[in-house]
Amino acid sequence: MADPKSDLDPYDFLKITQNPDGSLTRNRPLPSLPATPELTPDSQPALSKDIRLNSTNATFLRLYRPISPPTTTTGKKLPIIIYFHGGGFIIFSATSLPFHHSCGVVSAQSPALVISVEYRLAPEHRLPAAYDDAMEAVLWVRDQALGINGCDEWMTELADYSKVYLMGSSSGGNITYNAGLRALDLDLNPIKIVGLIMNQPFFSGVGRTQSELRLFNDRIIPLVVNDLMWSLSLPEGCDRDHEYCNPLRDLNGSRIEKIKRLPKCLIRGYSGDPMVDRQREFAKMLETHGVHVIKKFDDEGYHGVEIFDQEKAQVLYDDIKTFIWTFSDKMSTL
Repeated sequence: MADPKSDLDPYDFLKITQNPDGSLTRNRPLPSLPATPELTPDSQPALSKDIRLNSTNATFLRLYRPISPPTTTTGKKLPIIIYFHGGGFIIFSATSLPFHHSCGVVSAQSPALVISVEYRLAPEHRLPAAYDDAMEAVLWVRDQALGINGCDEWMTELADYSKVYLMGSSSGGNITYNAGLRALDLDLNPIKIVGLIMNQPFFSGVGRTQSELRLFNDRIIPLVVNDLMWSLSLPEGCDRDHEYCNPLRDLNGSRIEKIKRLPKCLIRGYSGDPMVDRQREFAKMLETHGVHVIKKFDDEGYHGVEIFDQEKAQVLYDDIKTFIWTFSDKMSTL
């Protein structure tokens, strides 16, 4: 079936311009907020600070901690959530207002240490650059546990290295999955990745799903915008059935064996998201290969709804808290 006709200009929709050298000029960035390592007169859910990850790549981590963590009275340390922001791999930042705010709230409400990763964007740095940066962040946490290159005081005071989670929304959910698979190849001792949280993970494919066709003119991520994001982020010459984009294709024996070793996963989605069919198929694929999957699909909502709807955002925060504090000793770990 031919794609529905659209007159929408995806570059104009995203307020981006591609330069002669292939880079992007991003004309409508979200407001960027600084870290707040100390209490300020303004209301803030958590403290935060920036830590350099790789100076060559200009990547960094924004670390969040509760203002008054329960560890100060109970002695119990906090789980670690390594977070990857959304934006189709091509826009936004860990400092962007919605992601800065939500990471602070998750840190305060869970409670947990949240590490938001400022990864490199495409097309200047096409995939797998974002996955490489994600793994560098995971290895930074491992090195903190080992005391390599000095330890951050918040991590020393509060971190429970036996409870590490990877989490992301949209393209960040895609990074979470691919980083989770990559982590299986590494010696991460003494840290343990015990869960993956994927909120509306960003996947696609050459063939169209019913939800993509039904919502081809979606107001958040129309089909032509979805396609542009992938064309700018996938390796040169690859189509949308590449494994980075379509996790249901090319499931060879070695990849299936790795999938079977993934820890428990929380997968969330909404019926008003053009990608919801792919998200449901993805969850089913993981379950078929023995992964413990907790599915939360809501009939009401759309892609990125938590940014605009505080009630939906609170449901997300509650789901995260329940997921990270409810697990059994038999749970698989990386």
